[in-house]
Amino acid sequence: MDRRSLIKNAGIAGVLAAGVAPAVHAQAAVRWRLASSFPKSLDTIFGSAEVFSKAVKDMSGGKFEVSVHAAGELMPAFGVVDGVQNGTVEMAHTAPYYFFGKNEAFAIGGAIPFGMNSRQLTAWMVDGNGQKLMREFYAQYNIIDFIGGNTGAQMGGWFRKEIKSPDDIKGLKFRVGGFAGKVIERMGGVPQNIPGGEIYQALEKGTIDAAEWIGPYDDQKLGINKVAPFYYYPGWWEGSLNLSFYVNDKAFNGLSAENKAIIKAASHEAHVTTQARYDSRNPGALKQLVGAKTKVLPFPQSVMDASFKASQEVFAELDAKNPDWKKIHADYVNFQRDQVLWFRFAEGTFDNFMQRQKL
Repeated sequence: MDRRSLIKNAGIAGVLAAGVAPAVHAQAAVRWRLASSFPKSLDTIFGSAEVFSKAVKDMSGGKFEVSVHAAGELMPAFGVVDGVQNGTVEMAHTAPYYFFGKNEAFAIGGAIPFGMNSRQLTAWMVDGNGQKLMREFYAQYNIIDFIGGNTGAQMGGWFRKEIKSPDDIKGLKFRVGGFAGKVIERMGGVPQNIPGGEIYQALEKGTIDAAEWIGPYDDQKLGINKVAPFYYYPGWWEGSLNLSFYVNDKAFNGLSAENKAIIKAASHEAHVTTQARYDSRNPGALKQLVGAKTKVLPFPQSVMDASFKASQEVFAELDAKNPDWKKIHADYVNFQRDQVLWFRFAEGTFDNFMQRQKL
């Protein structure tokens, strides 16, 4: 009796009893590459992609693996959008605002000056219209995006000299991430878009006068405090920074429904873990920086007011000339308006009270 007849006549129980296993169509293994925009030395922001990769492997039982490659290994830090768009790599992990030069609307998916805090931005992306609108925009680049971490509110950066008024911004060569450079430029500064791994050398050599990166934990790892003594706050250009996983649309659409669900679940795990790491590690790092004689200073009110005014002017100009920006930004601002109102009654009042207490 041939194998097919045996299975038909005996049934599965009989086949197993006879020691003959039926044909099993195992799911093919999937191997992807992820290009990061960040250096390996930063276990927070680069580590977000590692958390994602491990979650994908664990949830798939090892059948789906994503290898993670630091900036410069497969392509330059700022080359990852082209890499995903062209299918050179299946996915990337990056800060969307790095690519505002392609289209200013990229920045809204990451951070814009005086934008939403981390809770608010995550709410817009996950439960508001944020991800829907950004995916409509990214479709023209063959990209499907997933949330990939949030840094929380950032510091205002490291300066060689004190900033006492808006006049001190004029002529300042300032390494500032992405879209915020447009506002700095309007204020008379000279923005520089430099990858994180190159900031220390640029400050040390005097190529730039000031630089912002993220916050105490990452900034300390980069050693920026050794070449600039004044550490300002807050980073008004990044009330929070939403990081993104960019996935090539053809690669994603070729996945099974199970693996698509794994991508989403792993991105959410990476998002939560990344923010938790920043919130957990920044306080201790700030204490260490202060102990090492770093001068931590608030931006003067005049600088904050001038920055806000310049930001609103830039937004109005983009509303008038960039349809992609106008569509997404209008929804963003409407959502932010309600969030600010809600936080004023609950989160803001509670936080302000607690900051005055002695614990």
